[in-house]
Amino acid sequence: MVVNRRGIMKNIGFLVVFGAIALFTSCRKDNTPNPFDPNAPKPTKPVERPASINIVGDTADVTTSTQAGVVIMGGGADVDAALKWMIARSGGGDVVVIRATGTDAYNAYIKGLGTVNSVETLKIDSRKLADDARVAHIIRNAEMLFIAGGDQADYVGYWKGTKTMAAINYLLAEKKVPVGGTSAGAAILGNYYFSAERGGVESADALANPYGQRVSIGRDDLLKAPFLQNVITDQHFTQRDRQGRSAVFLGRIMKDWNKTPYGIAVDEKTAVCIDANGMAEVLGTNRAFFLKTDGSKKAEVFEDGKPVTWNNGGKAIEVTAIAGTATNNRFNMTTFEPASTAGWEKYWWSVVNGNWSQSAR
Repeated sequence: MVVNRRGIMKNIGFLVVFGAIALFTSCRKDNTPNPFDPNAPKPTKPVERPASINIVGDTADVTTSTQAGVVIMGGGADVDAALKWMIARSGGGDVVVIRATGTDAYNAYIKGLGTVNSVETLKIDSRKLADDARVAHIIRNAEMLFIAGGDQADYVGYWKGTKTMAAINYLLAEKKVPVGGTSAGAAILGNYYFSAERGGVESADALANPYGQRVSIGRDDLLKAPFLQNVITDQHFTQRDRQGRSAVFLGRIMKDWNKTPYGIAVDEKTAVCIDANGMAEVLGTNRAFFLKTDGSKKAEVFEDGKPVTWNNGGKAIEVTAIAGTATNNRFNMTTFEPASTAGWEKYWWSVVNGNWSQSAR
């Protein structure tokens, strides 16, 4: 008798495989997926986080109850009290820090200031990344957003008109979470902004020629922060003698767009924290300056190539200077007047032949 060894071995092999499958199926736990089942769920792929340079805390997204707020920080050493103010309004949710240069140093720092679910830093240094839907998704999931310092020309060049900018505006207008920035990150918070796209500008140069190449002002195409739609900001204020250039910024807005703008200029180690009702607190060790123009007080000389004269009897721009103290000196953004009885002073600014001056009001 001829034995078909190949057929027997094939049948034996089939029985062994079938038995193994049956044994696995009978022994596995009820909640264990059967890898041989074509309808079994596929393994979950890790969430891709382009632009992320690090995250601390729980990587799972949470949703918390938040309160709107905007923080304008003047640069230099960060103001712990202002970041704690933001954390309190985040409900302990997910914090996202965005920047175009630098490191993840804010992660551990912010995590150490209060209870939050996570802190993640995104380095968004190209228009491709800024327009990536996955990057925008991370931002939209934030319960607090902080824009680090750097160069606002990068932020304008990389982020303007992208999904990243739309996501920040979603946080401001719809999700209503605290959003803030320091230095360059604060420079882009106003509807009007100094873009620095052709480099920085010193007060003396701006006053000598208000239409010089470096006096680059943008408007209406970045952020839609509440109470800042008629405002331009400045930072590192008295430390870098920026009074004169801020006067020029306001004069440009008045002449170019026929508006009557406000300015908020903040010293280093100081922050202005604006709540959902438009009440601003000044926190930190130095001062914030609230600049008010008057549509009836136009500059006498404000032309390309000529030194500025904006005098109006020495009363061209009204200034309220508020100290950042533990008593939380306050300013009402809806009336643009002080809301506290002490801790502030008022001045007049004027400019004659390119020379800025200040006098008591």
